[in-house]
Amino acid sequence: MEELKPVKAGKVREIYDNGDSLIMVATDRISCFDVILHNIVTKKGTVLTQMSKFWFDYTKDIVPNHMITVDNNEMPEFFRQPQFVGNSMMCKKLEMLPLECIVRGYITGSGWASYQKDGTVCGIKLPEGLKESEKLPEPIYTPSTKAEIGDHDENISYEQSIAHLEKYYPGKGEQLAKQLKDLTIALYKKCADYALTRGIIIADTKFEFGLDENGNVVLGDEMLTPDSSRFWPLEGYEAGKGQPSFDKQFARDWLKANDGNHDWTLPQDIVDKTIAKYLDGYRLLTGKEL
Repeated sequence: MEELKPVKAGKVREIYDNGDSLIMVATDRISCFDVILHNIVTKKGTVLTQMSKFWFDYTKDIVPNHMITVDNNEMPEFFRQPQFVGNSMMCKKLEMLPLECIVRGYITGSGWASYQKDGTVCGIKLPEGLKESEKLPEPIYTPSTKAEIGDHDENISYEQSIAHLEKYYPGKGEQLAKQLKDLTIALYKKCADYALTRGIIIADTKFEFGLDENGNVVLGDEMLTPDSSRFWPLEGYEAGKGQPSFDKQFARDWLKANDGNHDWTLPQDIVDKTIAKYLDGYRLLTGKEL
C-alpha cells in the first residue's frame, strides 16, 4: 500500500491530493487561540467530519458544496486504515476564496467586548441596551481575512471585503462579496432555525467558499462544527450572562482561567468533558450516536 503524505497540514486538518479530488482528514488535535494544544481529543475528528456531512446534505438546496463522499471504501486503500475511518471526506478541488465568512446571530465573545466599548461589532452599529448573549434583531455578517498558521485573522468591514476580493478577482469583487454575504446569511438562518428545533442555539459560525472549475461559488472546508461555531443549549438559555456550550469554549475557558500556567496542555478531565460536549452536540443535532 502506498504511503501518502498530506500536501497541507492545518491546525486541525490534513489535506491529501487525490488527483482530481482532495481528501480532508479531521485529526483529533485541538487548537485554541490559534495554538495547537498538546492534547489529543479522541473522536473529535469524526464528530467534525460527520457533522459537516450532515449540514452539507441539509443545505445543498441553497448552495453546492465540495463533499463527494465520507465512505472510506470509495477512497484509496491508504484511507481504509482505522485512523482514517469516519474522519475523512473526499472533496472536489476548489480555488478557495480569501475570506472567512462569519455570521453572528447573538452577541457574545469578541463581539460583546467590542459592543461594550463603542456599541459596534466589526464596525456595525447595533441597537443600544443589548445584554450579553442576547439574540440580535437580525444576523450580522462580519467577514475576516484568512491568516497563515500562527497569525490572527483580521476582521474587516463588508466594504473592505469588496476591495479585498477585488485584489484577487479584478472586476468581480463587488459581485462576489454580495454573493458570499447573501449565502452566509441564508445558510445561517436555515441551519439556526433547524437547530432550535433540536434544542441548540447557534450563536455564531463561519463558512468558507471557493470557486469550481466553472467559476461557480461552492461551499467548502467544514460546516457548522463545534470548531467553527458556538453552540449553546436552548434549555436554560438566558441573556445577560455567558452560556454553557457544546464546543471548545470549555477548553478555552480553562486556558484563560489558568493563564500562563498550562504549557498549552489541558488536564485529562477537561479533555474528557470537551469530547463529551462534542458528542452531545452531534447527537442532539443529528439524532444519531457516533
